[in-house]
Amino acid sequence: MQAVLNQQKTTPFHFIMIKPSHYDNDGYVIQWIRSSIPSNTLATLNGLALECAERKVLGEHVSIEIKTFDETNTRINVNTLSELILNSGNKGLIALVGVQSNQFPRAVDIARQFISKGIQVCIGGFHVSGCLAMLPKIPSEIQEAMNMGISLFAGEVEGRFDSLLKDAFSKKMKPIYNYMDDLPNIEGVPVPYLPLTMLKRTTGTRASFDAGRGCPFLCSFCTIINVQGHKSRFRTADDIEHIIRTNFADGVTNFFISDDDFARNRHWEMIFDRIIALREEGIKVWIIIQVDTMCHKLPRFIEKAGKAGVTRVFIGLESINPDALKSAKKKQNKISEYKVMLDAWHHVGALTYAGYILGFPTDTPESILRDIKTIQDELPVDLLEFFILTPLPGSEDHKVLYEKGVKMASDMNTYDIVHVTTAHPVMTDAEWLDIYEKSWDAYYTPEHVEKVIHRAREWGYPADNMMTKLLHFYACPKIEKVHPLEGGLFRLKYRLDRRYGLPIENPLVFYPRYAWETISKFSRFFLMLYRFKKILNRANKTPLKESLEEPLKVVAQA
Repeated sequence: MQAVLNQQKTTPFHFIMIKPSHYDNDGYVIQWIRSSIPSNTLATLNGLALECAERKVLGEHVSIEIKTFDETNTRINVNTLSELILNSGNKGLIALVGVQSNQFPRAVDIARQFISKGIQVCIGGFHVSGCLAMLPKIPSEIQEAMNMGISLFAGEVEGRFDSLLKDAFSKKMKPIYNYMDDLPNIEGVPVPYLPLTMLKRTTGTRASFDAGRGCPFLCSFCTIINVQGHKSRFRTADDIEHIIRTNFADGVTNFFISDDDFARNRHWEMIFDRIIALREEGIKVWIIIQVDTMCHKLPRFIEKAGKAGVTRVFIGLESINPDALKSAKKKQNKISEYKVMLDAWHHVGALTYAGYILGFPTDTPESILRDIKTIQDELPVDLLEFFILTPLPGSEDHKVLYEKGVKMASDMNTYDIVHVTTAHPVMTDAEWLDIYEKSWDAYYTPEHVEKVIHRAREWGYPADNMMTKLLHFYACPKIEKVHPLEGGLFRLKYRLDRRYGLPIENPLVFYPRYAWETISKFSRFFLMLYRFKKILNRANKTPLKESLEEPLKVVAQA
């Protein structure tokens, strides 16, 4: 009986985390049945929140009820969540987390709905942190959010979670929490974790975690160095083992290490050795990492990555134009080393992705197409993804343009690396956008797709799996008009989930058009799939070189 009475006295406090998406050109939320990339921020904050709940930081008789949502694959029901909080005496906090610049308008639109019901809201992430770190004054869109009563969080929450929750519980939230000058240690802190039900909403059921934060390089277009700092901070091998074991117990075997450059993680060898030991123990995991173009110069790095189960690698190629690399302060990239590095990754069975930025000051449509042809002819990269050079708030590029008074797009929703947001020295906006769209066609030609598939057979990667990935990277920008990293499985669109200020369309207009768009997109996709299947068949019929050693036996994970 006493236990029942104690339970009745417990006060629930609802901590609800939402990773927002952003809008398409028609003002509808970009959302999928399954999205591509799991949110590392959600996993990090959820792990910290669970530890706070376990320690009962709000008191013995307060239970912290935690909910996490990734809007790229889950519709946010504001009314349901509001009722949950209001029915508990308005004890709760809505945290919009990991908000990038292109997601900031959507984050504010979600926040204004909760604010109108008297519910506390806080927005954190790269946009807020980057602006406060680099700009001399608060930009208008952030000031407007503050004027609405939204709290802002700049920096990282490790070591500050207790006080944030206590402020929210006592309804004494500050307008700004600014910790940009005090980046915390992440060694030994509660580790990132998301429940399996959330991970299943991503393709590949993949968990995400950061093994380190910060970057020593000085790339002018990058926000990492100004938000997470030049001085890198790391988790320990024990931390990584705990993350892997916890997720493996849930049946999760795929992981994305979200470090901007894992090769510069001082603990990389200890972490790889620990993962290798886990694999030898029977905990077979498969990993995606991000590295720079000189990672092969680190003794044993690529060799141990292969043994640790690294099957995919994102590489910051950025450009093969020396003038472009110099202007971006990307001095670490040595073009002469690219082929050696890519061959080394293939030798251990890892698929290579390379990011390529379009719009450096010396770029022209002709030079971009010429460089793409050079890559096709000389570099054995598998998947090439294109980005429009964008002055992201928090980067040196953005700060320089801001200080010079150069015109930049005022709509943060367009800062998604597929829109032009500022003028180029030699290309018009139309030419810049046109060459971005043409670059996908230029790289993913039938001839080159066949070449990549055939090359994959030679180094041991399943040809059908390579074809699927090539198709995904080409179809997303061509059919859905989104970057492949923002793509997913089956686009969802809700009539009432439209950008604030735009009219809600008549059902008789919205639903027939949505149905026609869906049918049209699937028709185009299956036609594209048919063409890629024909290319696959041709590639499979091409004999392998007799002089080649027996290809590696590569396990291709989704």
